[in-house]
Amino acid sequence: MKNFFNFDELGTNYRREIIGGLTTFLSMAYILVVNPLTLSLESVPDLPADMRMDAGAVFVATALAAAVGSLFMGLIAKYPIGLAPGMGLNAFFAYTVILTYGIPWQTALTGVLFSGIIFIILSLTGLREMIINAIPSQLKFAVGAGIGLFIAFLGFQNAGIIANNDATLTGIGDLSQPTTLLAIFGLILTVGLMVLNVKGAIFFGMLITAVVGMIFKVVPLPDGVVGSIPDVSPTFGAAFQPLMNDPASLMTIQFLVVVLTFLFVDFFDTAGTLIAVAQKAGLMKGDKLPRAGKALLADSLATVTGAIFGTSTTTSYVESTAGVAAGARTGFAAVVTGVLFLVSLLFYPLLSVITSAVTAPALIIVGVLMVSALGHIEWNRFEIAVPAFLTVIMMPLGYSIATGIAVGFIFYPITMILAGRRKEIHPIMYGLFLIFVAYFVFVQGR
Repeated sequence: MKNFFNFDELGTNYRREIIGGLTTFLSMAYILVVNPLTLSLESVPDLPADMRMDAGAVFVATALAAAVGSLFMGLIAKYPIGLAPGMGLNAFFAYTVILTYGIPWQTALTGVLFSGIIFIILSLTGLREMIINAIPSQLKFAVGAGIGLFIAFLGFQNAGIIANNDATLTGIGDLSQPTTLLAIFGLILTVGLMVLNVKGAIFFGMLITAVVGMIFKVVPLPDGVVGSIPDVSPTFGAAFQPLMNDPASLMTIQFLVVVLTFLFVDFFDTAGTLIAVAQKAGLMKGDKLPRAGKALLADSLATVTGAIFGTSTTTSYVESTAGVAAGARTGFAAVVTGVLFLVSLLFYPLLSVITSAVTAPALIIVGVLMVSALGHIEWNRFEIAVPAFLTVIMMPLGYSIATGIAVGFIFYPITMILAGRRKEIHPIMYGLFLIFVAYFVFVQGR
């Protein structure tokens, strides 16, 4: 085992790897709670039952996708990176694809499945490098930051801190509501833990907030701690249903945009995470990332597996840097993380105490972490600033990640051409320009 993971070469041992894997798990564990609540659209009242995914089944799918994905990463790529259904992509899945587009969640899972298969193909061919090089880094940063703002907006909304206002569209909600006060307490607590560099701050912030909520009877008491594993059959294999029952639903521009959005965000989020974790662990060789192809393959295999189980796109987690900081250097830490996600299947009864008020602070904090990408954008170049800004701002204002990406990718070639920088535009960007123009004409313009 030590030789397989190159312990001696990387100067590590079992103790450091186990602690690192545990730290990564604790930093990611909030997804076990947030993902079921997000995909079941728990925060949206009066929604038809057939538009909601079964929360218990999604919990199992989330844990299994995270376990399998982390094991893939550890054993195939040998990187200390944990995987799980991604924040931002799950919000796009629920609030844009299901709620805004009205696409059945089964078809949305098919979109995740297709994006994963395409990702596998890209990972096994030279197309991967071609696409990465075609998308300007400034737009990659803008997409990450925009998703952060969108997630934070959802968090404020779920907490009741931001609410509907007929005069100004949005405004401050009723801060005297017990659930809102609990969310504010959780936000202050979690911010404090983050500032103090407490490992697993988001997870422990939710845990303490839930306990305080139970003490003040704002959230219900759990029926137990350990219980039977929920039935995964409501979501397992649902991604294949549209292929067999309604293939015509997959032959639309709208579905193409969904697949491309899942693919794009996962593709570049994974690349950014791999580089960030590898740099922190000292695994980069020059400017190159060793075994990058294997890491991307592991990520894409995890997405396909997660879609089959019944969850949104599975991706690499930047929270893995917490595990690296605790000593993780090899894929053994990722294996530890994967095993812990399997064990978590036994603790489903505890989820009854995790409400939107409890998870809202986690969404806001994750948004803060993602918005840091704004610092890498060349704001002094107006031809860059315009598409980057529109990408970022249109995600929360348009309540759609896809809309933000589309607007930014439409304006980028326009501003670059007008600035006399035509030669810097990759031909692929023109293809994406046409796709997103078609998106607004045929999808949003209906």
